[in-house]
Amino acid sequence: MLRRLVAGLAAIVLVAEAALLVLVHIVLGRTTANQSMSIAGSDPDLMSKATYAMGAGIGAFLVLCAVIAAVTAIRDRAPGRFGRVVLISGAVTHGVLGILSVALVGWAAFAATMLILCLLVLTLTSYAARPGGSGGGEGEAGEDTPPLPPTPPFGELKPTSP
Repeated sequence: MLRRLVAGLAAIVLVAEAALLVLVHIVLGRTTANQSMSIAGSDPDLMSKATYAMGAGIGAFLVLCAVIAAVTAIRDRAPGRFGRVVLISGAVTHGVLGILSVALVGWAAFAATMLILCLLVLTLTSYAARPGGSGGGEGEAGEDTPPLPPTPPFGELKPTSP
């Protein structure tokens, strides 16, 4: 029950964060375009379009993470390999953003970023692969398989002396 709640909460928070970051990038892109800002002689129009593209990219990535977390919560099963990779990369991204945000924005932004990181990590660890199964919820087909026979401590090595 708790892991479904955490995964659902992570999905909701990720959608809110995606909307906020897209809005921030739209404001930054418009500001760059309206004031004709240029850094080291670069084209202001190109800079504003790149800001819009970055906002769309990070928004799409966070929405993808949210969809995977929501599907995980609804099905109450561990995400597949692709889903795990996406959620892990989202967690790593939030770790890096947390480091940058404490230096550039402040401790409140750091705390919010770390909260989202914790939700992602808790979602990943609460749906961790179980030994003997394929890593999902209760009642999967892989849980009824018999255990493997014990292996000798050194594999198939046999002594050569009589």
